[in-house]
Amino acid sequence: MRYENRMYAIAIVRYRRPLEEVLKQIDPHRAYLRELQKQGRLLVSGPLDPRHGGALLLRVSEENPLAELDRIRDGDPFVTNGLAQYELLPWLPNIGLEGLEKL
Repeated sequence: MRYENRMYAIAIVRYRRPLEEVLKQIDPHRAYLRELQKQGRLLVSGPLDPRHGGALLLRVSEENPLAELDRIRDGDPFVTNGLAQYELLPWLPNIGLEGLEKL
């Protein structure tokens, strides 16, 4: 059974500036992500290793997922400050979906 009116997306965040500059905005970025989590949009996030970016697993509405993903990207302080760019990948998981729906 699918999560009602929801789909998923993976966001790959790639830093556009040196890590030292990115880390100066880490607190506003994480506060933004925590807000997405409270809204039920962000399931999990974290930096890549080596640390040249990060990844987000998102739950978005099926009604207009691309517009919602654009809003999520455009609201990130990393993006508004020119520190990172997003690659947004709408995703339709099937194997293991029931585990995602419990998150």
